[in-house]
Amino acid sequence: MSVLWVLALLAALQVKHMFADFWWQTPWMLANKGRWGHPGGLAHAGLHAGMSLLLMLTFGVALSLALLGAVFECAVHYHIDWAKARYSLAKGHTCEEDGYWRAVGLDQLAHHLTYLAMLVAVAA
Repeated sequence: MSVLWVLALLAALQVKHMFADFWWQTPWMLANKGRWGHPGGLAHAGLHAGMSLLLMLTFGVALSLALLGAVFECAVHYHIDWAKARYSLAKGHTCEEDGYWRAVGLDQLAHHLTYLAMLVAVAA
């Protein structure tokens, strides 16, 4: 795999992330990410994983490897969101507070580092 291929897939995953986290996330998903095992949080993580699966397949990643990457992302994404939601609920932060934005920043960093881990796996 070329560096250009890896960067293109990373960019596609990041664009997908922006849509799945900020455009396509429903209030039902958002409201229930702090309740472990709730279908809303699972649906949100599943949306991410399903879209990543389609992208990896579009980029020519083998089905077995793409499925493994999607399952990995689903589990990791779910738990990142769950932990952030629990933290935010415990702290009672609002979007006017710096602690809220630190939590958002760490959440997004963790998601994007997940994509780097997926790329290492599929490009190796």
